[in-house]
Amino acid sequence: MRKALADVGAAPFIEQLPGGYDEPVVERGSTLSAGQRRLISFARALAFDPAILILDEATASIDSEAEGLIQEALRVVSEGRTTFVIAHRLSTIREADQILVLNKGEIAEHGNHEELMKLQGRYYRMYQLQSGAATGAARPRAAGAEPTTS
Repeated sequence: MRKALADVGAAPFIEQLPGGYDEPVVERGSTLSAGQRRLISFARALAFDPAILILDEATASIDSEAEGLIQEALRVVSEGRTTFVIAHRLSTIREADQILVLNKGEIAEHGNHEELMKLQGRYYRMYQLQSGAATGAARPRAAGAEPTTS
C-alpha cells in the first residue's frame, strides 16, 4: 500500500499527518481534502490492479494545485489498463488515446486531443473557453440568450 500511495503522489501528505500512515481516517475521509481523498482512491485502485478503471469527474471540486497532482496520478493509475474518464474539465482528458465528445447523448466528435483541435469543432471551442484562449466566444451572453451550438 505504501508503494501505491507513493506512486500516485499521496505519500508526502500522509507522512505529514500527525499519525502518518497510522492516522485514523474518520467516516468518508471528511478530515481530508477532496484532492487527498482522490489520491487515496487512486492508490487503492493501483493496489487492487483492475483491468478496467472508470473515473467520473476525477478533477471536479479541486483547486489547481491539487489538479496537477491528480492529473499525474491519473497517468500512473491508467498505465497498462483500459481507463474510461468522464470529465467536463478537458485538461483531465487531454492525454487520452480516444476522446468522445457527447452532445445531447450522441457522439458529436471523436479523436485524440490533437485531432479534435485540428477539427476546430465543438471540442476545440470548449477547450478554448476552458483554457481562456477564446477570443469573442468567451464574452458573456445577454440575459436569457441561448448558447449557439453546431
